[in-house]
Amino acid sequence: MELTRWPKDLNLFFNSLSKIPIGTSFGLFNGSKYKLTHTHTNHGKNEKFYAEQLSNTDFISFNLYHLKNQKHLLKPCEMPEEKVIHFIENVQLIQV
Repeated sequence: MELTRWPKDLNLFFNSLSKIPIGTSFGLFNGSKYKLTHTHTNHGKNEKFYAEQLSNTDFISFNLYHLKNQKHLLKPCEMPEEKVIHFIENVQLIQV
């Protein structure tokens, strides 16, 4: 799914994603703790993200492709794009 709302509406999404460190970290979302895994592939042209709720079965998973001309392709894994965007924009990083 091509992100056609860029740049105005998705600035918060990209800013929030950039604050999640590469590697493994932890976050708090809607009162639940999540383990976050954020990786770059293809020399930074692609990003993979996976968040697993530690107290239940919820997860967030997507691939993000950075294309030419500041276009981006978001590919959520078995969930709506809106769920991915809402999570990234609202998860709070925590220390464990």
